Amino acid sequence: MIRVFIGYDPNETVAYHVCAHSILTRSSHPVSITPINLGNLREFNRGKGDGSTEFSFSRFLTPYLAGYNGLALFMDCDMLVRCDIAEVFDFYEGGNDVHVVKHDYTPKTEVKFLGNKQHLYPKKNWSSLMLFNCSNFPCKKLNPDKVMRATGKYLHQFEWTTPERIGELPKEYNHLVGEYEPNPDAKIIHYTLGTPCFKGYENQEWADEWYQELRDMNYAAGLSDRMYPFQAEVDA
Repeated sequence: MIRVFIGYDPNETVAYHVCAHSILTRSSHPVSITPINLGNLREFNRGKGDGSTEFSFSRFLTPYLAGYNGLALFMDCDMLVRCDIAEVFDFYEGGNDVHVVKHDYTPKTEVKFLGNKQHLYPKKNWSSLMLFNCSNFPCKKLNPDKVMRATGKYLHQFEWTTPERIGELPKEYNHLVGEYEPNPDAKIIHYTLGTPCFKGYENQEWADEWYQELRDMNYAAGLSDRMYPFQAEVDA
């Protein structure tokens, strides 16, 4: 069983479901998808009302939610998976605590979707997709109390582990739309500035493929994408 945890924010409900659908329809293995939703974590409320997504810190609860056992993948909800998600797990190398795409870039904008501030810090976006070995001791440090109290630097700059235990994933598995040059071979698309469902981002790179995934999802559910107000705005 492949275990995937996706960050959930009430402002990005559609993005979450499109991301999950893109995983389910391409996976070659049984896959379990769990939203990390603060509404289900009553004892943990860090991330609410701080000007970022609600899963900005709760993402680090992935090893805890996975029972500190085996491999588990965390990913932001503003992603579209174009490959078999099992490919990511195939990159795991024994001994590492976590695998990430090691981005090295300076954001091009100061503001993201919904007016959210673009924060600048080392290892920017490394934590947007993390393949954990939840069984390893450093991952077991990431309990709810620690994640609730630790600094953002400690968490997002991976001070809970050591550099030599951070494995690397190819950049294609976390392609940053609007930050990197277009890549037709990208495996996982990350709309880090704003998912196409938000006004102002509906015509960015890979937006058409995101909308097609939305249509496919709605068709499978017997729904119409016209049910979503933003879709009408885009069509207009």
